[in-house]
Amino acid sequence: MPIVRSSEAVTHEIHGVRFISYATPRSGSKELCAWRGEIPAGTRAPAHTVNREEIFHLLEGELLITLDGRTERIAPGDTVIINPGATLRFENPTDRTAISWVTTSIGLEAELTDGSRITPPWAN
Repeated sequence: MPIVRSSEAVTHEIHGVRFISYATPRSGSKELCAWRGEIPAGTRAPAHTVNREEIFHLLEGELLITLDGRTERIAPGDTVIINPGATLRFENPTDRTAISWVTTSIGLEAELTDGSRITPPWAN
């Protein structure tokens, strides 16, 4: 039975956000990836378009999420369903770190508005 202890999670950082990876093929997952996201106060992530569905659940804090041009404020307990092909941007306008839990299928890629692509190791 694969169990990933918190001490075994792998941490990645990009665009000022910390991604703590728990479930990936390297940790024994066959279909899904899951990670904890830590979005510091004042962070505004770049817009990006994803190729896989993501389930984004906010655990702590507040965020502004812009999905395909529509902006919503989300609070703890809110879940955002991000469909493949959607363009996403998030911003933490508060003075404290927001904490999220995200799940997607293996193979997630993101394309930034400048055309560059990211294949995040926490989702592959």
